[in-house]
Amino acid sequence: MSDTASPPSPTPPPKSNSKSKSKPTTSNVKAVKKKAFSCDQCRARKVRCGGEQPSCRRCVVRNDACRYLLAPTISYTQRLEERVRELEGVVEGLRNRNGNGEGEEEEAGGVEVGGGGGGGVSHDERGGLSAGSGSGAGGFDGLKRDEKGGITYHGATSFFQLPAPVGQSDGLGGGGVRSVLEAAGGGGERKERLVSNAWQQRAMETFSETPEPFQFLLGVHWCWIQPLFNFVYRPAFTRDMEVLGSYYSHTLLNAMLSHSVRWCKNDAKIRELLEPYDNGQLFSRQARTLLFDELRQGHSKIPTVQTLLLLSAQECSAGNRTQAWLYSGMAFRLIEDMGICIDGQRYAGAVQLSDEDIEIRHRLFWSCYFWDKMISLYLGRSPTLQHSTVSPPQIMLDDSAETELWKPHGIVYPEGFEYPPTQAHSISCFMRMCQLSEIFNQILIHIYDPLGRNAEAEIQACLASESRALGKWWDDLPTFLRIDAKELPAYCPPSHIVTLNCLYHTFKILLYRPMLFPRSSPPNPTSQRPNPTHLVECISSATSIIAIFDLFCRTFGDDYCILSLSYSVYTAASIFLLQVQAAASGGQDEITMRRLGFCVAVLERVKGINAVIGSSLNLITQALSKLNIHFPTNSFSEPSHQPSNRGDQRHTIQEARFLPLTADPMPSIPDNSNFDLDGSAFQPPPVPLQGFDFENFDISPEMLDAFSGLEPIDATVGALYDFH
Repeated sequence: MSDTASPPSPTPPPKSNSKSKSKPTTSNVKAVKKKAFSCDQCRARKVRCGGEQPSCRRCVVRNDACRYLLAPTISYTQRLEERVRELEGVVEGLRNRNGNGEGEEEEAGGVEVGGGGGGGVSHDERGGLSAGSGSGAGGFDGLKRDEKGGITYHGATSFFQLPAPVGQSDGLGGGGVRSVLEAAGGGGERKERLVSNAWQQRAMETFSETPEPFQFLLGVHWCWIQPLFNFVYRPAFTRDMEVLGSYYSHTLLNAMLSHSVRWCKNDAKIRELLEPYDNGQLFSRQARTLLFDELRQGHSKIPTVQTLLLLSAQECSAGNRTQAWLYSGMAFRLIEDMGICIDGQRYAGAVQLSDEDIEIRHRLFWSCYFWDKMISLYLGRSPTLQHSTVSPPQIMLDDSAETELWKPHGIVYPEGFEYPPTQAHSISCFMRMCQLSEIFNQILIHIYDPLGRNAEAEIQACLASESRALGKWWDDLPTFLRIDAKELPAYCPPSHIVTLNCLYHTFKILLYRPMLFPRSSPPNPTSQRPNPTHLVECISSATSIIAIFDLFCRTFGDDYCILSLSYSVYTAASIFLLQVQAAASGGQDEITMRRLGFCVAVLERVKGINAVIGSSLNLITQALSKLNIHFPTNSFSEPSHQPSNRGDQRHTIQEARFLPLTADPMPSIPDNSNFDLDGSAFQPPPVPLQGFDFENFDISPEMLDAFSGLEPIDATVGALYDFH
């Protein structure tokens, strides 16, 4: 039976306003419009404003100048000042280039962060310029529209344009210095328009209704996926969902629903609602069918790219590496074809892009850049995307999501306990994640070439430069994004902030882990001992990962554990496994064994959500079997402090156990699975890993000697063997 023959429609009807079943009209907008969105003229006349953009209906009728003013915050004013200083430097660099042919100081050398001060380190400063990071734009004339109306660009050798002189353009798509100055002068107004529109659209969402299970599944995406990856620009998607606009497609909606289904396996109510849709599989099939229809037409749009990214993430988690790599590669090729890899503000050329168009294109480029690094990490491949001076800047003018309150969607806590209101900080988090991705990009290129073509001098240079870059990134990380494993908070910050911190520690391990043993095969018995600092950094980061993940599970459970967190635990396990292997001849360390057992238990639990983790878990258990180490399958039960999903009937509140699964040895506690819980007395459990010093490690000479001659049981643990 074909998908289209199924009785229920996999595509929910457009959201309807609770006050009207008809299509949204101006009267509908005004009925839900709040005073905060009134223009200056209507506010002065004390009349209700429709909030239409760019001019409200009343001002159009009265022929008045319509303006929306928002009082700028101090942080926004500071960012504008930093932006002005940056653009002044760009202008000065352009003048120098016109004068003496030098133009190495362009805009992409600096990084704008939504949450405040700098922290980005340019490739020049780290001494590792990537391919394609040259300073000039040569004869590039900017973006163009093709015969189908799509936005694209072509180089000098293209079939689609006549040859042009190379290197004689000002590099700014015909705009030159003036376009840079115009961008600086109009940034404040552009931000006001975008933020005003975003808040207006969010207000409209609260007055709209979407049937279940679609509402729940979209909530999963906006809560657990969107703040981390920023694949979909929410204001444009929800608006165009009402009117079938250009930033919405049924294909994208089905991909979002399909991607969210895997986190609902333990929710009884949602499972029941998903039964008419083949338990959610119908969304997946429809997404792929509609996607190939779009690709066959040859006129792809931004929702097509967003669909490909979501399908790639879904296939990667399922362990389908070929499909995941293919979908991501198609997405990266499409953004190249659509000119999204080019700064649409500076290189607009003959194409007229709205403020929203530019915002969405810039966000999508950095979403692709981040996902490129993650899928390269998961599959052990070379990264595809490289940013250069013509790439979109790390600037998100619409920072309305920064101050939104975040709450864990789909999680039900015991009576008397609620997750406290927490600011999302999603814009700051994503910008810092992009910076971290740039650092990790260098590590992938200069240390983890899949074919082993990195020379020793190249590896050592990368170690030195990226070690400094990671240190600076951490020092500049705002306190509201930082999780200190030595002083864990009482409850877990939002999921995307947890992932940011875990990936930082993961990247540190990946930087230092190859230095723990010889990079030649077979190992040389007379090899120099590894630097104890590298071993300390690895153990410290591995312990921080499991401490932060334990806090995550005790606050949210593990049903919403994304693949990035699972990979971080796997990376931590690799360090504990190396410790166990190095100490094999001298007796096992109980603390290390306990931590490794914790990682094994975690991976065992989350493989039901992220099936690819099963392969990683098998590698670890096989390596342990060679050491004659076996963890009993019932040694680690599910985290007893774990809250339940909405409608989960497997455990009632009275049957829930609230004893934390920790990584350190604890006294055995009897199984009190039938006690009556006093919900009002619910408190987070004590911070795990108590008594463990995160700063002073006692690394014995015997341990260093063991590492100097260590040959990992499995190559996935991180040895870089000589291929030559």
